[in-house]
Amino acid sequence: MECIYCHHPITYELANKQRKCQRCRRKFSPRRVERVARITECFCNKKSARACAKLHNFNYETVKKQYERIRTKIALFLEERYQKRSTTEAFEEYIYLEKSKDPVKHIFDGYNFLTFVYDEHLIYNILMPDLSRFKNSFYDDGLNKIYYNEFRHFLRSAKIAKNPSHPKIYEFWDYLEDFLPKFRGIKRENFFYYLKEAEFRFNFDCDTLTDLLQGDF
Repeated sequence: MECIYCHHPITYELANKQRKCQRCRRKFSPRRVERVARITECFCNKKSARACAKLHNFNYETVKKQYERIRTKIALFLEERYQKRSTTEAFEEYIYLEKSKDPVKHIFDGYNFLTFVYDEHLIYNILMPDLSRFKNSFYDDGLNKIYYNEFRHFLRSAKIAKNPSHPKIYEFWDYLEDFLPKFRGIKRENFFYYLKEAEFRFNFDCDTLTDLLQGDF
């Protein structure tokens, strides 16, 4: 078995069943390598953590933690990729709100972010300050309808005009609205990572993810 870190072809087995590379001297567990590879494959195929655990008879918490680790690495990769950009072509502000919620009543439950197009075809998102922090004060003052009217042109609704500054932005927003509801509820503090997952999937394929996670064992 070759080394998962330096790809040297010669490794040898230790007493604890781990393997050690002859060249770089690093150790790894073949069992963990296989487990992570299967979990990564499930993630690529958009299987939930629970479905992955059931399919491979893995511990659910183990799969969940690996999914969280993958999303964290994705977010870091996307940030680094954007920082190395050659051009930024367009951007547009957007508020994502679950379709089941009334925009007037639940405007402060939305997620406000900027979507950029860079290097001709890639998408990048910056999550803006959480709207929910204004919720109580605006409701107490009866200003939620005023706030809604101010931001209504950002909302994705059949009642509202859609005028993105670049067609790629429009494509991503459509993709995002199809992608997010499949998770059947996302904790507010985790929305950033799911937004970044959507961004990654929109921009790249599973081969890129596999390369990104190389050595993550």
